[in-house]
Amino acid sequence: MGLRTGFCCALLLLTLLPLSANASNKLYIVYMGDKKHDDPSVVTASHHDALTSVLGSKEEALKSIVYSYKHGFSGFAAMLTESQAETLAKFPEVVSVKRNIFHELHTTRSWDFLGVDYKPPQQSGLLQKAKYGEDVIIGVVDTGIWPESRSFNDNGYGPVPARWKGKCQTGELFNATSCNRKIIGARSYDRGISAESLKSDYNSPRDINGHGTHVASTIAGVEVRGVSYGGLATGVARGGAPHARLGIYKACWEGEGCPDAAVLAAIDDAIHDGVDVLSLSLAGAGHEYSGTLHAVQRGISVVFAGGNDGPVPQTVTNAVPWVTTVAASTIDRSFPTLISLGNKEKLVGQSRHYNASVISSDFKDLVDAGRCDAKSVASNNVTGKIVLCYGPADAKSWPPTVALPYAINQTVTAGAKGLIFAQYTTNLLEYTASCEGIMPCVLVDFEIAERIRSYFDTARSPVVKVSPTVTVVGNGVLSPRVASFSSRGPSPLFPGILKPDIAAPGVSILAASGDSYVFNSGTSMACPHVSAVTALIKSVHPDWSPAMIKSAIVTTASVTDRFGMPIQADSVPRKLADPFDYGGGHLNPDRAADPGLVYDVDAKEYNNFFNCTVGLLDGCESYQLNLNLPSIAVPNLKNQVIVWRTITNVGPVESTYQAVVEAPAGVGMSVEPSVITFTAGGSKSVTFKVTFTAKQRVQGGYTFGGLAWKDQNAYSVRIPIAVRTVIQDFVADTS
Repeated sequence: MGLRTGFCCALLLLTLLPLSANASNKLYIVYMGDKKHDDPSVVTASHHDALTSVLGSKEEALKSIVYSYKHGFSGFAAMLTESQAETLAKFPEVVSVKRNIFHELHTTRSWDFLGVDYKPPQQSGLLQKAKYGEDVIIGVVDTGIWPESRSFNDNGYGPVPARWKGKCQTGELFNATSCNRKIIGARSYDRGISAESLKSDYNSPRDINGHGTHVASTIAGVEVRGVSYGGLATGVARGGAPHARLGIYKACWEGEGCPDAAVLAAIDDAIHDGVDVLSLSLAGAGHEYSGTLHAVQRGISVVFAGGNDGPVPQTVTNAVPWVTTVAASTIDRSFPTLISLGNKEKLVGQSRHYNASVISSDFKDLVDAGRCDAKSVASNNVTGKIVLCYGPADAKSWPPTVALPYAINQTVTAGAKGLIFAQYTTNLLEYTASCEGIMPCVLVDFEIAERIRSYFDTARSPVVKVSPTVTVVGNGVLSPRVASFSSRGPSPLFPGILKPDIAAPGVSILAASGDSYVFNSGTSMACPHVSAVTALIKSVHPDWSPAMIKSAIVTTASVTDRFGMPIQADSVPRKLADPFDYGGGHLNPDRAADPGLVYDVDAKEYNNFFNCTVGLLDGCESYQLNLNLPSIAVPNLKNQVIVWRTITNVGPVESTYQAVVEAPAGVGMSVEPSVITFTAGGSKSVTFKVTFTAKQRVQGGYTFGGLAWKDQNAYSVRIPIAVRTVIQDFVADTS
């Protein structure tokens, strides 16, 4: 089943998963190229005709079709056998046929940390310039919405924008009044979802999971005062674009995840409905939602989560060049928890130990249960005691993401009254939620654990007390750091496209879930921060293309913290962050509103990228290098490579910029011209070339640098650069 020539733009072709000869019908997605007619009914009829010729009758075709895609592109999802799919793929009007794939969802202080001040002394910030995102429409493809949340109150809102074409789809516990002037539309996509999943979810746009509500409130929730999580992180909860409107597309279901067919249907409807920004906090390893190109070609900015498979390299997803792919970072808030030993030594870990019913002012017996596997817990009497879990020698084969949930389960089952868990640097506070109401669970590093073990080994009757957690914010917290779970580049599918693009807050984000407010962490939480900023920039610059907005975000990002120190990345061990961790750097909203220069791309140029990915064009490596992105990735530098970029002035009419080169280690790098001047009446765009020369002939790894255009004022327009020197193509770097 292959891609047919003659189509300028196609969904990325994925290998068809093998089926047995007698397999029952499976859901396939059939892509038929760009929409050929303005009348959607004509497109739908062509879908029926194609399927009728395969299935033998129009009645069978109508029964088989699950979704018909007719707004952004032409295609359909249908229940087919493997042989039927193979027959359909041979039709001249069919571009590709692929199996439906299910994807996972990738799961207050953050906006203040980003400097998006709600009411600054001078009304000059991005939020105020954008009128708080007023009347920008943001489409959220996720698990739905909990409309009664205080974050979606529509008091003070004007009429729904006249350009909105969406609808409020009713269903289980969701009626016409569930939408309002804030939630202006809601749809759900239940076709092809198993009956079992529908029983465990609401068969409507209502959100049982909480993920979609959390995301939507982070993007555009109104001000809600007095929000906290059991007294922790007390403050005002609000979205980044609090006056924006929301269009909700429930394509993710309990027990099913997010099937391709439903996600594509949601994107197709969002294009028709008139959204300005699409936010998708979901991903799938080794797969891209290429259908989003049709949204971008209609002026819709698309923002994706980058995935939660870090700190392993080559795990970033949603790596197509026309979307903004987001990594997750920490904010300047922590939750220190005091650990008092019987020898009066006081140590500090991290926890969310707030529940009054499990807080005790008494010391309890301390027991060292090693790695806290079933055998070690059973061999120690842990009932009523606080347990130290410390197995550094096992960490390489039993990472904290696996060991912590296991240790919690073992110790809770055995009747423990507390857990002190030792881990290397990683972001796991969300895992302690399973301890709430039962016992305190505190995370410490190996150094603190070693001090506790030393006390345990020397004390005749070792005891310990865990105090309630407190909230600390501000300069005393090392931030931002790239979260350990955040997926890292390079993309294994597209190594010539540098991903992720940007990092944003995604650790311990407090936002709406049902009728309450909870902490969540993930690139799912980072994605809505960038979606909101994208909406604000679009409000300030309504004539900017999605590529210009993305460029403004990437080129103004910070690579240092507030003290001027390089941003770090939580990894094994913690390290200085590089472009494969955070792309251009950490999100800087106010600077992004006024970048000075941007790298623009005519969305039609992305069409060739599709063809390159399926081998239909010669010179694809050169083409990908020269796609006018706000980044440069050279995965195969043998001797010399020349890369071209074009910069467009969106700042002062009269301006001069100087190139500041940060050459990757072991690579010579030059820029011509090195000085660019813009004048009144002159061209607003200038093309320049960047030459990379290998200084040594080695089969090497990636090294990193940057190129910044700086003027005499405050503008610094920087793009990240990643270069790998090679002697021979396609040699695995597994050493």
